[in-house]
Order: sequence, then structure tokens, then C-alpha cells
Amino acid sequence: MGTAATVATCALNQWALDFDGNLERIFKSIKIAKSKGARYRLGPELEIWPVMHRNVRYNCRVIFLNKKILLIRPKITLANAKYYENSNIFVFCQETVPFGDAVLATKDTCLGAEICEELWAPNSPHIEMGLDGVEIFTNSSGSHHVLRKAHTRVDLVNSATAKNGGIYILANQKGCDGDRLYYDGCAMISVNGDTVTYNLTVAAEISRAASKVCPYPRVKVDFALSCSDDVAVPTCMPIQWRHHSPEEEICLGPACWLWDYLRRSKQAGFLLPLSGGIDSSATACIVYSMCHQVCLAVKNGNAEVLADARKIVNDETYVPEDPREFCRRIFTTCYMASENSSQDTCNRAKLLAEQIGSYHINLNIDVAVKAVVGIFSLVTGRSPCFSVYGGSSRENLALQNVQARIRMVLAYLFAQLTLWTRGMPGGLLVLGSSNVDESLRGYLTKYDCSSADINPIGGISKTDLKNFIQYCIENFQLTSLRSIMSAPPTAELEPLVDGQLSQTDEADMGMTYAELSIYGKLRKIAKAGPYSMFCKLISIWKEICTPREVASKVKHFFRMYSINRHKMTTLTPAYHAENYSPDDNRFDLRPFLYNTTWSWQFRCIDKQVNTLLVSYDFIFKALTTGQTHFQ
Repeated sequence: MGTAATVATCALNQWALDFDGNLERIFKSIKIAKSKGARYRLGPELEIWPVMHRNVRYNCRVIFLNKKILLIRPKITLANAKYYENSNIFVFCQETVPFGDAVLATKDTCLGAEICEELWAPNSPHIEMGLDGVEIFTNSSGSHHVLRKAHTRVDLVNSATAKNGGIYILANQKGCDGDRLYYDGCAMISVNGDTVTYNLTVAAEISRAASKVCPYPRVKVDFALSCSDDVAVPTCMPIQWRHHSPEEEICLGPACWLWDYLRRSKQAGFLLPLSGGIDSSATACIVYSMCHQVCLAVKNGNAEVLADARKIVNDETYVPEDPREFCRRIFTTCYMASENSSQDTCNRAKLLAEQIGSYHINLNIDVAVKAVVGIFSLVTGRSPCFSVYGGSSRENLALQNVQARIRMVLAYLFAQLTLWTRGMPGGLLVLGSSNVDESLRGYLTKYDCSSADINPIGGISKTDLKNFIQYCIENFQLTSLRSIMSAPPTAELEPLVDGQLSQTDEADMGMTYAELSIYGKLRKIAKAGPYSMFCKLISIWKEICTPREVASKVKHFFRMYSINRHKMTTLTPAYHAENYSPDDNRFDLRPFLYNTTWSWQFRCIDKQVNTLLVSYDFIFKALTTGQTHFQ
């Protein structure tokens, strides 16, 4: 019969360089683990700082017992993307300590350590550890949220002990630690291949299985995880892990990220240019979801959230109970009309603002636009015109960009002074609302309203945002979103024709949002250039496009992508939700000046198209003449 061991894991809301706050959160989690009877407590990756060993900085697990360090275990496998692995240096007074890849042998069991990425590697250390008799595997993770990723992490943890038995304990970072990533917590414990808890502690039965392998160095510890007077061993019952849908993930993840950013930046709220389109409306819904989560947390007795809310609204007696009321205090929306704006988008923005409760402003930018264009005309003696009035494409684009950039300037002006006009202290963070597909294509004006302080939807595709809007209609009863869903996406920067829209996003881009998502995944995740993307798409789209049409689409995408790549260097910091993010700062370190002719690559595509056409002609002639048997 096995013995019972009570172990604890946690998800901590750590913050880079916040040494005092991080230490306080570590101590608090240790006290909670002890109060639950745990004899082992696991924390997330980098909850303490890296270790300097022989003038080399390491990301390490530091395992200690009763003020003595037992083992410093450095990370063996680093993440294969651009993720930060270190910060300041951990200093300790103990003169000697084992440093390296080893396991801990207690009186009653054996524990091994992994760090984050090592669980995802094909040669994970827990494989060899298990064959060498290790029974408890611990993993300190800093695993960030990406849409549709959580089930993979859970499956990896469960599979680690499914074949050879044992206990796998995973701790994870939680929240925004100061950058684009959001860590979704999800600390969990798995026993013999089954999830048994994703709370703090569990009493688990240790089963033993081992085989001959190259033995791990063992650090002997005069300590037992189990109690000698155990009479009955509790049974760990498997539980069913409930995975969120992508729409729920969008509703919760970016909302939590915004809350962490807001409270830690010590600002008084957000300002959003609300256009009445899907992207800005989805951003508004995420803020509304954040208000829902805050009110729910306060209702459930979360004192920390209540204290943060009171600091944000500058009222020591305030209690957020109604999401709409809280939203009005901390969220300002602004519809910036021009002579090119339709009454429909104005009405849609106003109605959504009413339903979520935001403080809404309507203004017109025409005076500012005319002033800026007037300066140009005064200096040059020339007056640019829109193409519908006979202007060139250069004039048409320049006049659109003036409107877009003036909106950015006004957004920051109102963010700084709106609360002042209302007799309230503080300033507002400006929210951007460009999606990942538009950024990839470069379908945005540099330094327009996409330029903001942070962007909660910058890593989310248009397709997922539409599904999220539908989710909000059903779960938040935001009926105003129905008309937003049915309207064609448009920038409304060109003149209306008979009061109706003459400009739509997909027509402007020369590609659909669905196509953009496919291009993004192939370019980034599949690492496809023009020719390899063409080769993949002639198979994927064989039922809907000819090779020549595929070639045309691929060429157009890569021309636009490379022409606009420079815009990625100034993208607003965005919530990271897709692995094909073109964010130049961290996730896509590629050139921003390309040879946009792609001469060699496009010649290869043309050659392949001609080869395919010759093959198709041969087959067609054979079929029409009855020659269906080929050598």
C-alpha cells in the first residue's frame, strides 16, 4: 500500500522587479499551504530571481527546507520563441549548495524538478526521472495564455504520469507581469495520468515504478512528505477539466490583463475611440467584461480587488456592485465623426455605450481636418482631393491619413483632460483596437487610433472577434451588437455616396479577413515564404481557386505585407493571443525593409503555375479524347 503525501501548488500574480510585492505574495502562499497541511509547496517560474553561477546567469529553481537550500536546479530547455528568461540576481549567504540537474531523495519518496518549457520538449526530463524511480514531478511554469492552448498544457501534464505512474505538480504565473503576455494560472496536480485538482493542495497516494536508466544524482534529505501515523490513505478521484471556449477566453483573458495593467499603472481608467465597428466594439465589451469580473470578485469577498477599485476611483468607501455603474466611472468612449461618417455608425456607438454604461462623448473632427489641410494648401498653393472628386490615389490616401491621425491626437487630449472637466482626479489610458489580421496586412495608418497605450485585441483575429461579439450578445444581452455584427467593416475615411458607404475594409485590402488568418498562420507558424505558401494553398484551396488565382492572391499578400512591414515597429503593445502575431517588438523579429518585388520567389511561383497549367491541359485533352490510360 502506498503512503499519503499532502502537496501544494499555486498561481502567483508576480510582477517583474516588484521585489517587495513578490516576496509578500510568496510568503502568503507558503502560509496558506502550511495551513492546509501541505509538506511541500511549489511556486511558479521566476517567482524569485535568477542565479549567477561562475559569471553566468541562470533561470533556476531553488529548493529549500527549513532555511537551508537543498538544490539549485537550472533550466535546461529554454523556450524556442522570444521570451524573457531573467531579471535581477538571486543572492544567498549559504557557502555551498548542489547546483545542476539532480533529484531529491526524501525518507519516503523521490522528487524531480522541471521548469516550464521542459514539459513541452520531446525529451522531457520527467521521462528519464520516472524510469529512475522518481515518483513526484514538479514543474514551475511561466506559461502564457494563447487562444486554444490550455487543453494542450493539461494533456501534457496528464500524459507525464499516464504510463509510468506518479504525481505531477504544476505551478504557473498568473496575470500581467508588465508586458504583452497574460499568464492564465491553471495550477494543477495530476496523479497516474488523471487531473485530481486545480486548487491549492491535495493528498496523493504515491505509487512506485522504476526501471534501469542512467541514474540521476540524488540529494538526500532527512525529511518525509508523508506522516508515519497514516492509517487510511485518501483516494484521489479524477476530475473533469472544463476548458473555456475561445469566446470565453477572449472575454476573460484580456479583461484580466486590462485590470492588472490599470491597477498597476495607477491610472483612473480607460478611453476608447468607439467607431461603431466590430473591433472597437469588441474592445469595449472586453472592458465591460472586466467590470463584471471586478464586481463579481468584490461580491465574493475579494478584499484586494475592492482595495484596488477604491484606489482607481479615488473613493475609500466605494463598493463596485453594478458593472454598468462601475464602467461609467472608469471607462470613457468617444465617437469622432467626420463628414465621411455615417449616421448608422454614430447611432451604433451611442447605443452600445448606453448598454455597457460608459461615459460617452460625441465630437466632430472636421474643423481640425480642414485646419491641417488648410496649412498644407497655404504653404504649397495646392489643395488635395479625394479620388471621387478627381484626386489621385496619393491625394486620396493622404486625406484619409489626416483624419486618422487627428483622431489619435484628440484621443490623447481627451484621455488627459476628460476627468478634469468632470471634477475627477487622474488620467485615462488610451485603448487601441486594431486586430492581428489588419496589423499583418498593414491595413492601418501609422500613428492613427491604432496607436494607443495598450491594445487588448491586437493578438486576436477578426473571425474570433466576430464570434466573441456573438457571445456578448447572448451572455451580456448587449442587443446593440446585432447591428454592428451585420454591418460591413469600414474605415469611413472616404466620402459617402448618396449618404451610403463607398468604402469597405475587405475591398480596400484586396483580401478577406478569413484569407488573412490563413496567410498569417502559414507565414509565421509554418514559416512559409511566397513560394512555399503558394504550394500549400494550391492544395488547401484546390476546390475554390485555380493555381493562377492562388498565385495572384499570394503575390498580393506578400507585396502588401512587405510594403507595410515598417508599421509593425510602432504597433501598440497588445495582448498576445495568437502565435502568428506580427508584433515586431518581441514575437516577430524580422526585417521591416523588404525588397517588395520578391523577384526570385514570384518567378518560382509563375514557373510552377505554368507547369500545373500544362499538366491540366494534358489531362483535359486526354479525358476529352477518351485516352484515360496513362503510362
